[in-house]
Amino acid sequence: MTASVSQPLPARWAVAVFLAFAAAYFMSALLRAITATLAPTLSLELDLQASDLGLLAGGYFLGFAATQLPLGKWLDRYGPRKVILVFLTVAVMGCAAFAWATSFMGLLAARVLTGAGVSACLMAPLTGYRRWLQPHMQLRANSWMLMTGSLGMVAATLPVQWLMPWVGWRGLFWLLAVGLVLCMLALAWIVPAWTSGKPEASGSHADRVSQGSSGYGEVWRHPYFRMMALIGFVNYGGMLAMQTLWAGPWLVRVSGQTPLESAAGLFGINLAMLVTFWGWGMIMPRLVGRGIRVESIMAWSLPTTFVMLLLILWLGPDSRWWHWAMFCVLSTGISLAQPAVAMAFPAHMAGRALSAYNLVIFSGIFVMQWSVGLGIDLFTWLGTTDANAFRATMGVFLVLSLISYGRFLQMKAHNPVS
Repeated sequence: MTASVSQPLPARWAVAVFLAFAAAYFMSALLRAITATLAPTLSLELDLQASDLGLLAGGYFLGFAATQLPLGKWLDRYGPRKVILVFLTVAVMGCAAFAWATSFMGLLAARVLTGAGVSACLMAPLTGYRRWLQPHMQLRANSWMLMTGSLGMVAATLPVQWLMPWVGWRGLFWLLAVGLVLCMLALAWIVPAWTSGKPEASGSHADRVSQGSSGYGEVWRHPYFRMMALIGFVNYGGMLAMQTLWAGPWLVRVSGQTPLESAAGLFGINLAMLVTFWGWGMIMPRLVGRGIRVESIMAWSLPTTFVMLLLILWLGPDSRWWHWAMFCVLSTGISLAQPAVAMAFPAHMAGRALSAYNLVIFSGIFVMQWSVGLGIDLFTWLGTTDANAFRATMGVFLVLSLISYGRFLQMKAHNPVS
């Protein structure tokens, strides 16, 4: 299957392309979330502080974010298949380096390399979907890609905990490297080739964006992108930071659970996310058909996340995994911003628009993951208990989320888009 396709794909081919990309994104999400499950083991073996753990987990997102701007240009120019195959080669090297590493700095460098390597696993398919799928199906495909990512995060919890006694954490990363190679073979065979896109000629708002530039200036200045940027950095980035790292340590160090109980809790959180993204994929075409806008969904859903986070802080040691699951589930409305940003631009700019917004999100995850670790260490140094250090730091995150939401509402009012 190597034909060059510039129009919507036939249904069967579209399904095959989706599954090939979904397998790669599954691996990417598993690699993203695995540090939450391995946190107790790595902390004990390497004597890591909370800030060290946050930096190690955040290294993945640092590598991920560092590639986003060139990635967007390469996707628009060379297409999803060529780009993702090159990037996944780097991810295989990162997994091997992590398995070989014998020091914290070695593990950190490997995590950065791995993050850079898998950084095309969502942007490549979304760039292709912008050209290969109808608009209402793009929202569904995005939600179901995120559902696949949640499945990868589910696999990073109890299944990883069960495998640990058999293969160890180093063996796990060798298995992940093999899995990535299998994904590369499927992508090389199934994904269509790419032809250079041309500016669209319609009169929509998206097409009024300047079409002569190959850079990012038009993306950064676009009112819709700017409206979505801060909320993507703080609220969405923060939620993913909790899901992929800090929910696990909270369950151990605040709720007093064992590492196995924490892994079971993370399993439940990610399973809830999987079901939620499946649901978004089912209902979004209908909501779009009724004229319900993504921004309205976000505006109405986000206040529920603040209430849930406030409840978690109030419960403290009595909080359980399902409270974190509800927080994450209620936050998923922000994920709809990603395909909405892509559709605010013409198809030939989709790679740059998606990558620029992904840079915002993953920069937010890195900053939030590391900052939470630094905050916990700071409050502990000031003399608070471990549990109260977690609660105080999450309280700061709640305040930042409220400020970001207020800014989103302000820009929504003053920067309407057609």
